[in-house]
Amino acid sequence: MKLRTRLNLVVAGLTAAFVIVLILGEFQAARSSIREEIEAANRVAAQLLGRLALIYSAQGGPELALRFLEETGHVRANDIVLRTIGGDVMYRSPDPTYKAGRDAPAWFAHLMAPAPVAYRFMLPGQLELTVQSNASRAVLDAWDELTRLFTIAAVMLIVVNGLAFWTVDRALAPFPVIAGGFRHVQQGDLAFRLPPMKGFEAREIATAFNRMAEAVQDKVQAERKAQDAEARLDERREMALLIEQRVEEERRLIAHELHDEFGQSVTAIRSLAMAIAAQGGQRDPQTGDAARLISEEAARLYDAMHGLIPRLMPLSLDTLGLADTLENLVRDWQRRNPQVRLSVRHDLAAQLGPSVTLAIYRVVQEGLINALRHAHASHVDIVVNSDGQRIVVTVADDGIGMMAPEAPPGHFGLRGLAERIARLGGVFNINRREPHGVCLVAEIPLTANT
Repeated sequence: MKLRTRLNLVVAGLTAAFVIVLILGEFQAARSSIREEIEAANRVAAQLLGRLALIYSAQGGPELALRFLEETGHVRANDIVLRTIGGDVMYRSPDPTYKAGRDAPAWFAHLMAPAPVAYRFMLPGQLELTVQSNASRAVLDAWDELTRLFTIAAVMLIVVNGLAFWTVDRALAPFPVIAGGFRHVQQGDLAFRLPPMKGFEAREIATAFNRMAEAVQDKVQAERKAQDAEARLDERREMALLIEQRVEEERRLIAHELHDEFGQSVTAIRSLAMAIAAQGGQRDPQTGDAARLISEEAARLYDAMHGLIPRLMPLSLDTLGLADTLENLVRDWQRRNPQVRLSVRHDLAAQLGPSVTLAIYRVVQEGLINALRHAHASHVDIVVNSDGQRIVVTVADDGIGMMAPEAPPGHFGLRGLAERIARLGGVFNINRREPHGVCLVAEIPLTANT
């Protein structure tokens, strides 16, 4: 049921209840008034007529009493009858002329009229005078009054309810427009706004609706932008992952080429230079010196190449495994930096996937590079442990530390490590050590063992 219908029914019900209560009150008052009026009129008329008839009858006989009654005629609210002892009617009061020919409905008269009361007087000449109450005119007056009141009440009921219906309809006219606005928003038309409304409440609701629609529109647009940005970020992450995989593959290929082709070529150059120096050094000292210089440069180039290969891709991961590769990496850095004390401890899981293995190696490698080249550390401690659920890699140094946990401008090694660990579902943290130094901690779940 609509709100307009409910409000109209409430107003109509209250108005009808008020009218019914008013009519019932008037009905009760009229009933009491009729009873009091009839009782008083009957008593007064009976006493007066009885006494006068008795006096007239005593002085002039029945004829004088009859003439008195005929001259008196109808007395309101009373019926007068003069009978002989034998029951013959000598006189009956005429019908009332007031509202003659009309009577109230029998059911109404039954409810309103009191029980008839009769007074009987014995007159000389064996006559009996009866004065009996008759409430028909008083009941008819009450019926006419209540009918008039009911008519006025019905008219007022119609008028009041008509005004109430019109007022309610006018007051609720903005609500269908507001409901239409909600339907627009529900259908996705977030740019819809309600027009100015008449009435304080409707105007406040429309203003609140427009503010809500604007806020929802802004929020949806922000969410869409965030979703678009997240989608672009995911695409960039996928692209970065592909690029990283491609870079790792290229590093692996370059490392193999350096180790196999370039390394053999450098070794051959060095061997040839040493042979030239051994054979031609006696006949041509300058040629021998040049050959030795070529041999020394080839040796330095070979050493530099072997130092570069682990940075590109540790080939020993495929042959020796992670534990031996980490020990070789530490020994190599220890050989090049004898003044620094390096230590490595590991307790690795039996099976590690290539992604996790390479990530652990890169964390240790980047930690050593930062500690020895940038932090000027004198002691670097490397610990790799696994507890059955995760692998924890820790690289701690006592260097000068870092000004900020992020990588320096133009250097993305640590940031790249953090993204690599995050893709494996792990966590990468850079913590300061007291009194100085840095501690790199990478936690990688074994569920990422791919």
